[in-house]
Amino acid sequence: MVTLNEIAQRAGVAKSTVSRFLNNGSVSEKTRIKIQEIIDETGYVPNQFAQSLKAQRSNMIGVVLPRFDSPSTNQVLKGIDELAYEKGYQLVLTNSNLDSQREKENIALLERQKVSGIIWIASFFDDAMMELVKNLQVPILIIGQKIEGVPCLVHQDYEAGVQIAEHALALGHRDLLYVGVTQDDNAVGVLRRDGFIETASQARARVTVIETDFSRKVAYEQALNYLPELRASYIAAATDQIAIGIANAAQELGLSIPADFSLSGFGGYSETEYAYPRITTVDYPFYEMGQRSLELLEELIRETPIPMVHTMANKLHVKRSTQNMKAKE
Repeated sequence: MVTLNEIAQRAGVAKSTVSRFLNNGSVSEKTRIKIQEIIDETGYVPNQFAQSLKAQRSNMIGVVLPRFDSPSTNQVLKGIDELAYEKGYQLVLTNSNLDSQREKENIALLERQKVSGIIWIASFFDDAMMELVKNLQVPILIIGQKIEGVPCLVHQDYEAGVQIAEHALALGHRDLLYVGVTQDDNAVGVLRRDGFIETASQARARVTVIETDFSRKVAYEQALNYLPELRASYIAAATDQIAIGIANAAQELGLSIPADFSLSGFGGYSETEYAYPRITTVDYPFYEMGQRSLELLEELIRETPIPMVHTMANKLHVKRSTQNMKAKE
C-alpha cells in the first residue's frame, strides 16, 4: 500500500504539503497538479479518519505574545486577528509575560497542537530558543527580532534612533539623555539606542544613558530621582510608554516640557496624542505589521520561498514636546 510519505517523496515536497493538499489547504497550483498526478498513478487512498482529525486543525494559527500590557503588541495582534478572520483562520494565543522559559514552552505547545503556522512576537531569545525555533516542524515567522536562518519581519529600529538623534541635533541640542531598556531586547534595547548614540556622537554631542524597563510606572519612579539633577536639554525615551512616564514625573516635579527639556519616544502609540504636551515620536506601523505577518506566514505554509528578512518602514512625527534650543534662551 502506498503511504503518505511515499507520495511526498515522489512529488519532491514535504509530508505536510501533501497533508494540506488532501485537506484542501493552501498549496501552489503547480504542486497541487503534481501531487494529484502521483495519487492518480498510484491509486493512493488517504486514511479518512486521520484526515478528518487533521482537517479540524488545519485552519489554526498560533500566536506567541510577549505580554498583554503592550500597546504595540495589541496593535500587531489586532492586525493579525482581523485578517485571520477574513481568511477563515482561528488564532490560538499564548502569552509568555517576558519569561523566556515560558516562551519556549508556548512554542513547543503550539507545535504539539499541530497549528498550521506560528507567529512569534519576540522580545529576546537565547541559544536554546534559536535551536528550538530552527528545528520546528511547523512554519514560523518572527516579528520584531532577527534570528539568522528564520523568516523575520522587523522594524527599522536603528534608523528610528538615527531619526530621533538627527531631530534633536537639528534643534540645537548637544547635551542628550537616552533612557533605554535591557540589551536582551536587541531591537528596542540595542538597535534604537545605537542609532541614536552613534548619530549624536558623530556630531560630538554629549550622550548619557540610563536603563529602565518597559513599565511606565518604573520609568515614572526613576524619573522622579534623576530629573531634579538633569543636565541634558533633550531626553530620548526608548518607547512612548517610557516617555509618558517621564512626562508624568516632570509634571509632578513642576518641570515644563519643552521649556525645561525636550522629550521624545518611539512607537507612535495613541496615548502620546493625549499626553500634555503631545509627544514627538517615531510612528511604527504595528497594525500593518500584524497583517503583513499573516500574509508572509501563508506563503511559508504554502512552502513558497520568501526572503529571510522583511522590513517595515517608520516615520518621525514631530509634536509639541520638542523645541529649538533658541526658544529656551
